[in-house]
Amino acid sequence: MALLPILRFPDPRLHIKAAPVAVVDDSIRRLVRDMAETMYAAPGIGLAATQVNVHKRVVVIDVSDDHNGLLVFINAEIIEKSGECDSEEGCLSVPGVHETVKRAEWVKVRALNEKGEVFELDTDGLLAVCIQHELDHLDGKVFVEYLSRLKLSRIKSKLLKQAQDGKTAP
Repeated sequence: MALLPILRFPDPRLHIKAAPVAVVDDSIRRLVRDMAETMYAAPGIGLAATQVNVHKRVVVIDVSDDHNGLLVFINAEIIEKSGECDSEEGCLSVPGVHETVKRAEWVKVRALNEKGEVFELDTDGLLAVCIQHELDHLDGKVFVEYLSRLKLSRIKSKLLKQAQDGKTAP
């Protein structure tokens, strides 16, 4: 397994739309393992392949307290959603930034697991928010893009300044 470099906003590669996975094979399973290791080391609770510059529809999520609840979503799609909630979100690609975003309160998702088997999951709360956040990445959208233009501009400036000062990679 290997730690993968995480792209930092406003890197334009974060806006590339991910392609569906044609076959869940050993290379995809290796990507899943590497993404999980990267997510845990960061530390984070979710990671989309787009964030590690792999433009395939692969997401790993673990909202458990003991890192014992890894979920893998390949070619995931939200097939139902309802309600609305405000959630404070952060992102491994936007370090140090936490902002409130409106999301669906409940989602039903259909995806493939790491064995290539289809499954469906009904969920709410943190997991529902995390799924929506990570699927946005696969569609080339970063959570801060839901914010006002002023907030987004300030966040971009702050992150670019940090990168110039050598605090983080751009």
